[in-house]
Amino acid sequence: MNIANVVSLLPSGTEIVAALGRSDALVGVSHECDYPASVAHLPRVTSTGIDHTADAATVDATVRAQASAGHSLYTVDWSLVETLVPDLIVTQALCAVCAVSEPECRMYAARLTPRPLIATLSASTLDGVLADIQGVADALGDEGAGALLVTGLRQRIAHVHETLKAAKAPRPRVVVIEWTDPLFIAGHWVPEMIRRAGGMDVVGVPGAHSTVVTREAIRAAGADIVLVAPCGYDVHRAAQAARELSWLPGVPVWAVDANSLLSRPGPRLIDGVETLAAIFHPALFGAPRPDCALPIA
Repeated sequence: MNIANVVSLLPSGTEIVAALGRSDALVGVSHECDYPASVAHLPRVTSTGIDHTADAATVDATVRAQASAGHSLYTVDWSLVETLVPDLIVTQALCAVCAVSEPECRMYAARLTPRPLIATLSASTLDGVLADIQGVADALGDEGAGALLVTGLRQRIAHVHETLKAAKAPRPRVVVIEWTDPLFIAGHWVPEMIRRAGGMDVVGVPGAHSTVVTREAIRAAGADIVLVAPCGYDVHRAAQAARELSWLPGVPVWAVDANSLLSRPGPRLIDGVETLAAIFHPALFGAPRPDCALPIA
């Protein structure tokens, strides 16, 4: 099947399609898609009633209320999608808070003529994300581009590993705060990213969902470094959130651009691994870029 038109219902899908060299095929994206810059002009096929600029407690309360009432957090303009005549729709099956649900996508896509293919992102681990990238490439009919991209990403991970191994670098104990009110620690691929970057996540479980924890649990974890990386926040908003956590243990605290580097299961997670490595081992990798991570005094 010749894939000419692609609709992406989530930012990571858009980033994967673009990284595969098929930005030209994107005809519609989600309201959250902001990377690469070339997608800025594209029609937005989704919307949400959640005010992501609100404080953390308000966002969490809104999400919980919507979920308990059985309401969808995201709305797709399927009439608009139909006019875009997609050959492929990229969706997800991981997190109802992150994007449109896969069952809804499949139900409405089945009504479109011609019926589009569906590529689903469902990874909860770093290797799974790389497999999803290859899956999107396969759906686009360009297996070679997927293999080339994934190989390059694995080589970058391997470079970090070999540098750490050669230096016999010690692993700092790390806590990653993914939301601040209530407190969530990061799960899914983030604990693995910490390990690949030369650290050891002492609270998060690789591949598991993010979970609510207490302040006491974070204090008792014996961390050497605390990362504050609320889901969807850029580095400056993360820094503001970190400065409000006056109860954190007296160890180095870093704000991280989770929106670009940790939250979205796409190619830029490898940028995240490299940024984390720079935080943990600046003598080996240089200081992290200030648009990616900032130390909190």
